[in-house]
Amino acid sequence: MTAIKICGITREQDALAAAHAGVNAIGLVFYPPSPRYVTPARAAELMRVLPPFVTSVGLFVNATAQEVTQTLAVARVDLLQFHGDETPAFCRQVSNMNGVPYMKALRVRAGVDLLQYAHDFHDAKALLLDAYVVGMHGGTGATFDWALIPQNLPLPVVLSGGLTPKNVTPAVRAVKPWAVDVSSGVESQKGIKDAAKIAAFVTGVRNADV
Repeated sequence: MTAIKICGITREQDALAAAHAGVNAIGLVFYPPSPRYVTPARAAELMRVLPPFVTSVGLFVNATAQEVTQTLAVARVDLLQFHGDETPAFCRQVSNMNGVPYMKALRVRAGVDLLQYAHDFHDAKALLLDAYVVGMHGGTGATFDWALIPQNLPLPVVLSGGLTPKNVTPAVRAVKPWAVDVSSGVESQKGIKDAAKIAAFVTGVRNADV
């Protein structure tokens, strides 16, 4: 069954709506320029309302190792998501130093060698594949050409980038990812999730799994 992550959670009611809809993970954005940014203290509050078996994921963009460690001291997420230009060595070091696994995001465009990328980040739990938009690190609402994803990637794929309740069924059927990740596609405004859209998104994923 395809796993589901709702990213950019900023409110308790949105975290609970995601959990009650049956999602597997929520994403907390520790990137200050993002409209979905939360402080570590706020993230800790949001994590406290989560029921069991819902994974918390912390998203970082070109943070320093010290910044990640300081964040984890306050909000110890279950999984790190590196969404910037982090090197394999950096991701490995920070993950090992803090005892928290990581996944690496990649903004996909023609010419990017995904097989080489998977080789370089071989110890990541997954590759999160997002749309490439100049100057933006996720949450863009843009899709990319799913045909660019090789069938034989050696890491689990988390499909992101412009997913909505309307297009997630064909996306899952086309890519067959381990998981899907949505942020803007289930929002009423930036950082504010819509419970009905979350429920519809989950239904769309489950319809694809049939």
